Amino acid sequence: MSSIAQKKGFGATLWDYLTTVDHKKIAILYLITGGFFFIVGGIEAMLIRIQLMKPDNDFIAAGLFNEIITMHGTTMIFLAAMPLLFGFMNAVVPLQIGARDVAFPFLNALGFWMFFFGGVFLNLSWFLGGAPDAGWTSYASLAISSPGHGIDFYALGLQISGGGTLIAGINFLVTIINMRAPGMTYMRMPLFTWSTFVASALILFAFPPLTVGLFLMIFDRMFGANFFDHTMGGNTIIWEHLFWIFGHPEVYILILPAFGIFSEIFATFSRKRLFGYSAMVFATVLIGFLGFMVWAHHMFTTGLGATANAIFAVATMAIAVPTGVKIFNWLLTMWGGSIKFTTPMLYAVGFIPSFVAGGVTGVMQASAPLDYQLHDSYFIVAHFHYVIVGGVVLGLLAGLHYYWPLMFNTMLDEAMGKITFWLFFLGFHLTFFIQHFLGLLGMPRRVFTYGKDQGWDLFNAISSSGAVLMAAGVIVLVVNIVMTIAKNVPVGRDPWGDGRTLEWAIPQPVPFYNFKQIPLVRGLDTYWIEKQEGNVEGMTYAEPIGDIHMPNNSIIPFIMSFGLFVGAFGALYNGEKSWAIPVLGLGLLITFAAMATRSLKDDLGYHIHKEDLLNKKGGKH
Repeated sequence: MSSIAQKKGFGATLWDYLTTVDHKKIAILYLITGGFFFIVGGIEAMLIRIQLMKPDNDFIAAGLFNEIITMHGTTMIFLAAMPLLFGFMNAVVPLQIGARDVAFPFLNALGFWMFFFGGVFLNLSWFLGGAPDAGWTSYASLAISSPGHGIDFYALGLQISGGGTLIAGINFLVTIINMRAPGMTYMRMPLFTWSTFVASALILFAFPPLTVGLFLMIFDRMFGANFFDHTMGGNTIIWEHLFWIFGHPEVYILILPAFGIFSEIFATFSRKRLFGYSAMVFATVLIGFLGFMVWAHHMFTTGLGATANAIFAVATMAIAVPTGVKIFNWLLTMWGGSIKFTTPMLYAVGFIPSFVAGGVTGVMQASAPLDYQLHDSYFIVAHFHYVIVGGVVLGLLAGLHYYWPLMFNTMLDEAMGKITFWLFFLGFHLTFFIQHFLGLLGMPRRVFTYGKDQGWDLFNAISSSGAVLMAAGVIVLVVNIVMTIAKNVPVGRDPWGDGRTLEWAIPQPVPFYNFKQIPLVRGLDTYWIEKQEGNVEGMTYAEPIGDIHMPNNSIIPFIMSFGLFVGAFGALYNGEKSWAIPVLGLGLLITFAAMATRSLKDDLGYHIHKEDLLNKKGGKH
């Protein structure tokens, strides 16, 4: 049971992670896998910028360029940003609400392995005849006629991965509703927990339309079903509706947890309560609600008509209001605070102007006539990178530095962290700010080259040089992480010194059962309250020490996901390889056998006995 303290061999550690249902270890799995895909997506981005660095460049052929831009977008959104956020949610949310684990630890592991195998399957397309090439949105008119298997890899890979995401969203909803510690009312939940809650609700409603769209796409591609073929009575615009009914809430699924991370950071390093807590909560909920009412602003140019355009234009302008509320609340949190400019705080302060720039160009797109001019130009590329990189990625990097000591009981080097920040931040603005002007000069998205006489060469060269700075920042970050792991200097509880919420009150390293006794929450920023009153423990307890019930580890989630991975190859080659149907059957057999095993086996978990807990010297450092 005290296996955390023992040094284990590589094989034992690997088996531990393959079978784990502990939310803290699953968080590390998400962080490693998401980090790997982030670097893969970054390499794809660098290839794009090298190709566009000068006019008439022949560094990458046109067909390969289409594959790279498609995989860059798909990888960054589905396989890097989402899982990295799930990593922080897993690491932090159960600790913030005073829970011993998530509501469904088994499903938590299943969600991760489905994401993992879906991502691996999608990226195997590079080695098995070509990656998808219809853009990350995979519009049906392009996708249906795309030769080769790239689009099939896209549809099947995202189907498996998306199932994992849906499972994770449901799990966090149930956890936050049912497992908060006594005294933690909804209006005492930290904002990271609130943003996770709203993002999980968005996942619950946004992913089914994508699932439906991908199923229709698979049926069109494999069985000639003609859902999207207008020559056969289908409708290609239906794909756009299904995709964007998912795709616009997806932006908020990504940005809201980043907002939550920044809210924690602003309060911690301004050393004061977050300004306007209840307004922040309602703004978060309102963003989630309005996020479903704006999808057709991606489709102003498809001819939906003036009425539809006007309705979606108004909704798009309205969603800027709760976001503005948040921006002012963050600024007022810093106002009059005793600010410490740590690495996470630098990211937080840098995020505000970056994200506001992305938001302003977004509200510009709400005007349908202007959107008609700017649609599918580099102005749009600049806009959404200001939102995704200036919002989500800065949030991920801030969260990585901020929560690293909570996850690993070590501290990333501050000096190197600040070097990473300045390289990445300056590189980001250099890369994407200039792209607004490229868009206004008429440069379309997704073109693999351009002529000397078009006047775009200088701006593209500047943009590509910015990308080099961003890459340098990421390299410094990787070096920082490797050095921190190698040094392995423990930092103990509340390493920032100003932690306000429950996760900072737990002894380090965090015990695998999280809390020896479930804490009693006495107000917003409960750890801060305890510190003010001189409570050395940092927690008031809601129960006496008793036996703790814990779930057993299980290899079944891994096997279930692996079965889907195998089956997907059978579906992919259906109709052209003799072994396709047997492989599909085998994959589904593996998955269903694993499900049956799970259903029929009485896995009642185990107990940690009260005596063992008392022998641990009260769980202090």
